[in-house]
Amino acid sequence: IEYASAIPGRAHLCGHDAHTAIACGVALLLRERRDDLHGTVRVFFQPNEESSPSGAPLMIADGILDDVVTVFAVHVDPGLSVGKFGLRIGPLTAAATRFEVTVRSGQAGHSARPHETVDTVWLATQILQQYYQLAGRVTDARKTCIVTACRFQGGDAFNVIPSVVRFGGTLRTASRGTHRMMLEQMRRVAGSLGALYEADVDVDYDETLPPVVNDADCIELVRRVAAERYGPGSTRDLRLPSMGGEDFAFYLEKVPGAMVRVGSSCSPETRYPLHHALFDLDETAMVQAARLMSDTLVAFGTPEA
Repeated sequence: IEYASAIPGRAHLCGHDAHTAIACGVALLLRERRDDLHGTVRVFFQPNEESSPSGAPLMIADGILDDVVTVFAVHVDPGLSVGKFGLRIGPLTAAATRFEVTVRSGQAGHSARPHETVDTVWLATQILQQYYQLAGRVTDARKTCIVTACRFQGGDAFNVIPSVVRFGGTLRTASRGTHRMMLEQMRRVAGSLGALYEADVDVDYDETLPPVVNDADCIELVRRVAAERYGPGSTRDLRLPSMGGEDFAFYLEKVPGAMVRVGSSCSPETRYPLHHALFDLDETAMVQAARLMSDTLVAFGTPEA
């Protein structure tokens, strides 16, 4: 496709380029309707949405929310068809923390004589296996908790036990209390196993991303506006939250608001999940989302809203 990434092996396959286009569309549409607005609209263009620390706290520190009373956002969703908007009151995404565990032995060893050193690879796998067993054993199984390791780095040789091994991933929970407890348990497990096998084990965490919690009044406003623009069947109630993380949550800790999932699929080519190498979307979704958000902002503050 002509808009594929120009850098081999690199692309942002989550729709944030589409979100930028939607934001531009909202600004252009509202400029034509500025006499209908009951206040001032500020359109955010935020960098660094998916790293840690992410962009939202920096934007807040720079005053992006000064005098803002409500904030709205959208995110494309290939699990919904074009023309459908996913709505959920309350938690929409999970609390998330990126972690990295480093296992150090102080010296490398020969693979034929692992008893003469600390087998850092083996010890790292033991820690990781314990992490995977924590959910549902030290946590309430009714409260969702996911630990996923996505990176594991050791030595280069086939016959040398490396002196340092690192692995990392994410912890995601639906409950802030569960999240705090799991972080402490992960640190305790790593430290205990390190002490048992005489290795230095460090556990590092990034800043915890809070869950997105949608305001009920904001969601109901979007529902009404969507019904007026696209018909009463255009919204879909999302029964369960996503376990993905979203730093829009930082804004919602300061002011009420809502994030809306925008249906972006219309064919097998546009149904690949977010972050899949073949992720794509029907660009009609961008027009629909821009119109929905501009209508919502015009409706905000009117007596009917």
